[in-house]
Amino acid sequence: MNTVSKTPDGPKTGTPTDSAFQNSLKSSDTEEQIDIWFYRPIGYQIARFCARVGITPNTVTIISIFFGVAAGILFYDQSLAINVIGMLLLVFANSLDSADGQLARMTNNKSRLGRILDGAAGDFWFISIHVAICLRSMEEGWTALIWVPGVVAGLSHIVQSAMADYYRNVHLYFIKGTSGSELDNSRDLQKEYDQLSWSKNFWMKLVARNYLNYTKLQESISPNLQQLLAVIRLKFPNGLPPKLVTDFRAQNKPLMKYTNIVQFNTRVLFLFLWLFIDQAWIYFFFDIFVLNPILIYMCVQQEKVSRHFYQQLQTSRENEYQAL
Repeated sequence: MNTVSKTPDGPKTGTPTDSAFQNSLKSSDTEEQIDIWFYRPIGYQIARFCARVGITPNTVTIISIFFGVAAGILFYDQSLAINVIGMLLLVFANSLDSADGQLARMTNNKSRLGRILDGAAGDFWFISIHVAICLRSMEEGWTALIWVPGVVAGLSHIVQSAMADYYRNVHLYFIKGTSGSELDNSRDLQKEYDQLSWSKNFWMKLVARNYLNYTKLQESISPNLQQLLAVIRLKFPNGLPPKLVTDFRAQNKPLMKYTNIVQFNTRVLFLFLWLFIDQAWIYFFFDIFVLNPILIYMCVQQEKVSRHFYQQLQTSRENEYQAL
């Protein structure tokens, strides 16, 4: 389903301004300033190179996993010089993570597998980082109990990333339609999963099972949003009315900054700070006691926005949100 929004969403910054670069971005509504200033320009140059030599987005994602995991391993060492090398590797891994999406949009080579790999890449990075910090902390005198906050922070990170990614794609779905978002639903994924055979498609079925569970987690935390999306699919099968797109964007856009806070850049800036002062264990408590409250606030506010528009669609006059 495509929207009819004509709202320009290219970034208004000092980054490259050619149309190819602009088209490699998702939307200025959902892009973070650090990404627009730093990661997207680097990712764009990497994507251009990969497009010329025929490297696929999925290959870029897989390469990023190795750099991200290597970064985590280097955080185990208590030498700041080694840690800085790890920081640089992690920054490069995230540049590759930016490049794979930009390359997919530049070459129109998007796939469900690519989306799954992209999400899994960050999980591999941070599993490595959490394990390294736990082992490092034990070397520094902590007991094995450090694994408790390490695991809790890791689970928190999974939920934070899942919901931030989901809300971003919901926003893109409203302003760009299905062609501009990667919004999936468990109903369709369940049908695809059921069609796969464990004997003939073991790995794909395993991947599909994990992604189905991931999507169900996102949906379970956003019941009001699920009601809104169900009504929208029923009432507007051919596209969203411009007024609904404009109204939703106005109310939902302020929440996008919270999706950015609980994603990569904020957590990594603080992780680097804790490493510089040789107190890496603080990262776990920052994740649990700072980022989790932001996650909760983000979810609560998004549910309020969803409930508002659900009620509007249920009670609005016939001509308020006309179907296309």
